[in-house]
Amino acid sequence: MRVAITGGLIADGTGAEPTPGTVLVEDDRITAVLPPDAVPSGAEGIDATGNIVAPGFIDLHSHADFSLRTSPAAESQLAQGVTTLVAGNCGWSPYPITDLATLQAGTAFLGAKHDWSWNDLAGFAATLEPAVNLALQVGHCTLRIAVMGNARRAPSTDELRQMQDLLRAAADQGAVGFSTGLIYAPGAYASPEEVAALVATAAECDLLYSTHIRNEGAGLLTALDEAMSAARAGGARLEISHLKAVGKANHGLVSAALDELEQADDLDIGWDAYPYTATSTTLTTRLPTWALADGALLERLADPTERKRIAEALRSDKLLSPDSVVIASLPPGRYEDSRGLSLTEIARRDGVDAAEIVLRILENHQAAVSVVNHAISEDDVITVLQHPRTAIASDGWIMDATGPGHPHPRNFGTFPRVFGHYARDLSVFSIAEAVRRMTSLPASRLGLDDRGTIKPGAIADLVVLNPTTIADKSTYDDPWQLSVGVEHVLVAGQPALSNTKPTGHRPGRVLTS
Repeated sequence: MRVAITGGLIADGTGAEPTPGTVLVEDDRITAVLPPDAVPSGAEGIDATGNIVAPGFIDLHSHADFSLRTSPAAESQLAQGVTTLVAGNCGWSPYPITDLATLQAGTAFLGAKHDWSWNDLAGFAATLEPAVNLALQVGHCTLRIAVMGNARRAPSTDELRQMQDLLRAAADQGAVGFSTGLIYAPGAYASPEEVAALVATAAECDLLYSTHIRNEGAGLLTALDEAMSAARAGGARLEISHLKAVGKANHGLVSAALDELEQADDLDIGWDAYPYTATSTTLTTRLPTWALADGALLERLADPTERKRIAEALRSDKLLSPDSVVIASLPPGRYEDSRGLSLTEIARRDGVDAAEIVLRILENHQAAVSVVNHAISEDDVITVLQHPRTAIASDGWIMDATGPGHPHPRNFGTFPRVFGHYARDLSVFSIAEAVRRMTSLPASRLGLDDRGTIKPGAIADLVVLNPTTIADKSTYDDPWQLSVGVEHVLVAGQPALSNTKPTGHRPGRVLTS
């Protein structure tokens, strides 16, 4: 297939000012970048007049591996111009687990979205026919569950070796990274020494180390120190996931965090962020981690003594912030009409306090409850986005065009929001710089030399967008809205989105290291 994209301004992914030109694609590669008046013969034309032509966007932090099976058309990503998703983040991946029930019992992170698991990456990859590319990491929490369940203890020497062997096997099968989620059980039970040992194995396999650090609030700087120490000791490339400071008392702390990261000039280090003032995670993260040990939360909630102990821990936790925590999704049950309501609103309706309502919601919905937490300062979002080493990432799932619940709008609007709100409207950076943060910067973190820039020989993952109209439409109150302004998307030279509409083609690949 031969395609010529004509009439547009080419933002090549390097951050250079967009220039007029024609991009020629043959089969899955860019074969030439020609003068604007060039009209190659025998090529199917895409008219990009008035638009920007850019490399396809690379989402460095997603959870697509747990939703791609049910939404392989990836409409929510194509509408944003995303052509590659990096998954297996926050310590979770669908492999290497041989027993799905074990994984389900181990975490509420996956909720109702997860219905599959594999004992190896190759088997997982073989099941996929996605519209966009997927690069896969292996998660520390999943490794731990595979070897030692949800135990709240240190691994034995043999158990640690087994986790390292599973990590090496995933690397041999093409994994691009290793991730931790140190606020989630059972990852939270790991000592810095355990994490460092696995990070060293990741470095041995030339894997990126991506981490949802142990604390994103008052302990942010200490948690960054832990991550950098592990990377330094093992010689790993380090990626700090979704850099932010959570909680009103911690607003402004990102400036000190960025200073600390900048000073680590002995490390190969990067970080990413999403353009929103709310986080999204599981309701179980509000609980003390001991309450989740051995996958026995529901049993503890059924025990009056243990239930009282958990409630008292919640009441003593000043970080519960019930006004800002909103129910996003949960399986059918007593509180399914509470999606979109805050913990305060639900507690008031039930005539109980916030701690009690947390426990009631969890026990009535199998502890598989996700929330949106309005806890970040807009000034902090801008501070992080302004830094030239910040890559843009969604921390999102693949979504259909409509569905239940109130998922975070980042699932639908991350990349257009950066273009429309932060680049065009607020002038935080230029359109060309926005493109770089979504293309060559994340590609460099992954070592993807043939993606992220428009140049001859590169894979033809391309997006054509209207810089005037591109915008996110999804909101916290009305999230199920696709973004607008992305006109065309090519994945490996094949049209996945044409004139704003999905084509039905699924040319995506599982990218391996």
